[in-house]
Amino acid sequence: MLPGSEELLHYHNRAQQFFYILNGKAIIEIDDVVLILHSGDGIQIEPGRRHRIMNKETEEVLEFLVCSQPSTADDRHILT
Repeated sequence: MLPGSEELLHYHNRAQQFFYILNGKAIIEIDDVVLILHSGDGIQIEPGRRHRIMNKETEEVLEFLVCSQPSTADDRHILT
């Protein structure tokens, strides 16, 4: 994830997700709570929870893995 980029706030009805930070510092918002994760940290997000991941760093690329179960295909609901 490039410096200064962020996902749109969204949720999934069925899918749970696990984010694992490989490199950099992630800012994750889950239901209005903001958390900071560093390399080696992980977090699980249950279905129905509003969330997004952000890279507010000005120079460092954020690298992470995200595993979704079941697939998020057709299960991503953007909040405006």
